[in-house]
Amino acid sequence: MSADLAVFHEFAPPPTGGGHQFMRALCAELEGRGLQLEYNQLSRHTPVCLCNSYNFKLRKLSWQLRFRRKVRCVHRIDGPLQSYRGFDDGTDAIISDFNRRFADVSIVQSRFSLEQHQALGLSARNPQLIGNTPDPEIFFPGSATTRPPGEKLKLISVSWSDNPNKGLEVYQWMDEHLDPKRVDWCFVGRLQGTLKNFTQLDPLPSKDLAALLREQDAYLTASRHDPCSNSVMEALACGLPVLYLNSGGHPELVGEAGLPFEQANDIPQRLEQLRNGYSHFDPLSRVPGIQQIADSYLHWVQP
Repeated sequence: MSADLAVFHEFAPPPTGGGHQFMRALCAELEGRGLQLEYNQLSRHTPVCLCNSYNFKLRKLSWQLRFRRKVRCVHRIDGPLQSYRGFDDGTDAIISDFNRRFADVSIVQSRFSLEQHQALGLSARNPQLIGNTPDPEIFFPGSATTRPPGEKLKLISVSWSDNPNKGLEVYQWMDEHLDPKRVDWCFVGRLQGTLKNFTQLDPLPSKDLAALLREQDAYLTASRHDPCSNSVMEALACGLPVLYLNSGGHPELVGEAGLPFEQANDIPQRLEQLRNGYSHFDPLSRVPGIQQIADSYLHWVQP
């Protein structure tokens, strides 16, 4: 038994972060092009494996690759985790060791991510920059993406992690200082604390989240050192301009489809700038199609 490509990624049941959604969309696109995929196993004659970060059984695959050096190993890496988590629990070293020993190609998702790996001395063998894109069957624009905001700017933020580096201090500041008469803000996901003046929702399944995004005017993220935020890409794909903390890979992703801020008290002014220039932002121009991303991956994973 064999396949064209072995994919090593432990898919978590929804609701989960955008990385799982991206891997599902990529695999569906590759299978739609006729590739036969096998998951979390490496059959005897399968020539290529694509493994995602550390979200698979590293020991099992490492053991197999030790005796199958003719297999091309494409390693999709992100982070480094310590950059946006704010602490080093040794995971980056594990990922780097696997990459150094077995990877033929490393897929990095932003220039920021590659530069951070290099700065920390972490392995990224033969790095190739290929970004992410959301599942187009789930994240797509509504029918009125060019409408101007109403009296209240409908703003949304999303985070699957409650790590403080995901924006806790900024979101707490927003809760205390944003004017509810000017901004209708909704936070979706996990947060260390409870908002007092704005809407806070638990994590939502992707289809429900996408529907909620399409009802908003703009997206805001305050995550720090985030290499390639899937949540930002999902918001752009739903037609939302993005207000972002000027950190990590955010500038690369958003470009001119939004505005940066340096600190929390910049946000009210930036929101007014966004409101006044709303028609000039083009979020969809920043979202590559899954076909384009799959083409880039196929260059490295096609048998």
